[in-house]
Amino acid sequence: IEGLTRAGRRALALGDAWEAVGCFRKALLFSEGTASPRLRRTCAFNLGAAYVATGKPKKGLEFLLQSQPSEGESREHLGDLHFNIEAAHEGIRDFPKALEYFSKAAGHDRAAQAGSQAGTRVQMGCCYLGMREPARAARCFLDAARTYVAAASPEAAAVALSRASGSMLQSQQFRATEIAGVLAQCRSLCENIPDPALRGQLYNDIGLGYSQLRIFSLAAESFEQALALCGGEPDRRREAALLQNLGAAHNALRSFGTALGWHRRAAALHSALGNRRAQGQCFGNLAYTCSRLGNHEAAAENYLHALQAFRDAGDVQGQWQACEGLGTACFHLGDPQKAIRHYKEAL
Repeated sequence: IEGLTRAGRRALALGDAWEAVGCFRKALLFSEGTASPRLRRTCAFNLGAAYVATGKPKKGLEFLLQSQPSEGESREHLGDLHFNIEAAHEGIRDFPKALEYFSKAAGHDRAAQAGSQAGTRVQMGCCYLGMREPARAARCFLDAARTYVAAASPEAAAVALSRASGSMLQSQQFRATEIAGVLAQCRSLCENIPDPALRGQLYNDIGLGYSQLRIFSLAAESFEQALALCGGEPDRRREAALLQNLGAAHNALRSFGTALGWHRRAAALHSALGNRRAQGQCFGNLAYTCSRLGNHEAAAENYLHALQAFRDAGDVQGQWQACEGLGTACFHLGDPQKAIRHYKEAL
């Protein structure tokens, strides 16, 4: 039970709530064979908290209610109970009620472990995001990250910083230098994370953050680091997305020769996965790259492939963009009649 509980808590800290559910469910089953009601309540509490974290608040409350202390029993974990009740309210979109419970949890957490305090701040950040207050959410995630760093928990700190940077970008109330600093700190922590899947996910998120800041050199570098870590994954959708992001980053860097290879690999992998819309986007990116390299014939061919892919996917905006690009390619090829026809299709 102790081993499963440690594994479940680590999974929660790393953001893998479903892994935590599996660990805590097994621990609760084992606890049924003990003579300790208190141990069973602790295991029920852990499972309820994990269900809340997966977005199943009603299921979580079912187990949280089983974890309430009896008369005369220690109340030392009441802060955690408040924390999960508020998270359950968050799950049913009752954010103001959730924040009311957060203040109670914070009061109990003053004497608690750093991990518990940081966990409360993370959930507060999620709650503020639900209330569409990303600036407040960002500050909560940053507070949590500082606490995790002090507690020597680089995985949880990096996840909190990644969430903070996303919230900062969403709020538009932070300077680009501030956001870049958070991304740099997150990237530095990634070097000490042993889990390759988590490290790869974080590098991808960092790359997306740098892309929004238009720091494309660091974006491309982060995407490449993420790509190197996802080779063994059975689900290749992330690899396809990373190839697509790398191509787009090199387009922005005007490294069109390098971008060609990434676009071709991305298009081929999306084709193998049957994702026509994403394949259409890759063909469009490839066509743009060919046009910037002066190969307008290849650009026209790829815009045609993109147009067909977008038609198959029912993507109207994609079809419009492909028609416009095809018109431009035909114009450069000296065929103004075709160009006009495709421009009319775009209209």
